[in-house]
Amino acid sequence: MLQEITFYNPEFLWLLILLPLLVFGNIKINKKKSSQLKISSIKSLGVKSFKIKIYPILDILRYLAISMLIIALSRPQIVDVSTQTKTSKGIDIVIAVDVSSSMLAQDLSPNRLDALKEVAKEFINDRVSDRIGLVVYAGESYTKTPVTSDKSIIIKSLEEIKFDGVIEDGTAIGMGLATAVNRLKDSKAKSKVIILLTDGVNNSGFIDPNTAADLALSYEIKTYTIGLGSNGNALAPIAINPNGTFRFGLTKVEIDEKLLESIAKKTGGLYFRATDNKRLKDIYQEINKMEKTEVEEFKYTNAQERYRVFVLISFVLVFIEWLLKSTYFKSFI
Repeated sequence: MLQEITFYNPEFLWLLILLPLLVFGNIKINKKKSSQLKISSIKSLGVKSFKIKIYPILDILRYLAISMLIIALSRPQIVDVSTQTKTSKGIDIVIAVDVSSSMLAQDLSPNRLDALKEVAKEFINDRVSDRIGLVVYAGESYTKTPVTSDKSIIIKSLEEIKFDGVIEDGTAIGMGLATAVNRLKDSKAKSKVIILLTDGVNNSGFIDPNTAADLALSYEIKTYTIGLGSNGNALAPIAINPNGTFRFGLTKVEIDEKLLESIAKKTGGLYFRATDNKRLKDIYQEINKMEKTEVEEFKYTNAQERYRVFVLISFVLVFIEWLLKSTYFKSFI
């Protein structure tokens, strides 16, 4: 309880510094007022030595009473602060993920796809007030998760993404972008954003990437594009073994950066190149900072006054002092 108490007028607590001076001054005055008589024993005077020893308790009670009054003056309170947030229309985001076999290349650790999933998971958790959806594409594209505010569903769907041969292999950038646009075109959000990631060139699908970019522009959907892969060569799948596993070999990293830059520029977004895990994480953090949702925070304060308790304690101490003076110490005084 004590750690919850705050003081509305803490400046009055400085008066407590005067208490030692008051004690010292009172001792000096009492010494001057009292006459000293040296005798071998006080038994003959009828005054019990115990009563003399505890007589200073009256002064202690008085000092405590003054301390309680000073604390009461400083207005001790228990303050309960509750906060309420009001979010304006947030941002609807669709993350379009390339799941072609080349995403298993090992120039990022442990591979491009798993590195992306780890970073995207952090990004999703940071977007507390926004709705997010997932689109996956290779030679074709489909919606993995519609735009939703349920982060647990999105993350579960993200973790399930893998290259499993269900859709045709290849890189249909136009299809992936068009599917993402389709998920956002009817959105009433303040801002609509697509984050499209690929590690190759457009070589599949029946929708031209530039046509898909025009479609995004017409619906005022900003697109951030990310080219994923190191410079030069990377260890990537080149064939499938008889047991169904991939055979890896060095292949040249080819990313159509000119196309990705064009899509981003046309829609008001930016193009990024991620050559390693750290750079990929930095890119998502940069996008996270650029696309902020406005959140208003309201604070409500409820102060419970506690000075009355200290005033009551002070009066009780004064009463006890008066009572002791009038009874137990009456003959002594």
